[in-house]
Amino acid sequence: MIRLFKVKEKQRELAENANGGAPGKKQSAGELRLHKDITELILPKSCSITFPNGKDDLMNFEVSIRPDEGYYFGGTFLFTFQVSPIYPHEAPKVKCKTKVYHPNIDLEGNVCLNILREDWKPVLNINTVIYGLYHLFTEPNYEDPLNHDAAAVLRDNPKMFESNVRRAMAGGYVGQTFFARCM
Repeated sequence: MIRLFKVKEKQRELAENANGGAPGKKQSAGELRLHKDITELILPKSCSITFPNGKDDLMNFEVSIRPDEGYYFGGTFLFTFQVSPIYPHEAPKVKCKTKVYHPNIDLEGNVCLNILREDWKPVLNINTVIYGLYHLFTEPNYEDPLNHDAAAVLRDNPKMFESNVRRAMAGGYVGQTFFARCM
């Protein structure tokens, strides 16, 4: 009887030796999908992606957004993405590392974006999330806030909101909260 497992194992050993060593660890379905998403990214010119842990760790990366219009024009905002091995069946975890005065981002960096919560579907991808984040800066939404104070000011006094955003982005206090410069 031919021992198929032994034959297959021998073929794998020969392939490893021919390629100069052992192959990398097996990628999860989430990693494979994320790799596809990243290779197909079409970012706006005001956005960039970096891999602080190197290209071997695709599941953790950072996205920088520099809005070119709206209240946040001229600011630079850094987001961290943590992607689950079961992606795309679970939305990526996204946090804003830049402290920002924004109705949809709280002071701890949590982001209120429907596609990161109840409206996530496996057909969505990283490109969609990045465009959603970019849209938060061009069209902040006071109707679904995480920062209720910022939302109330945006709703009731857009000029004051703009002034608060400028003060925060320049590095200063809005109320009792200090914001580091992000321009």
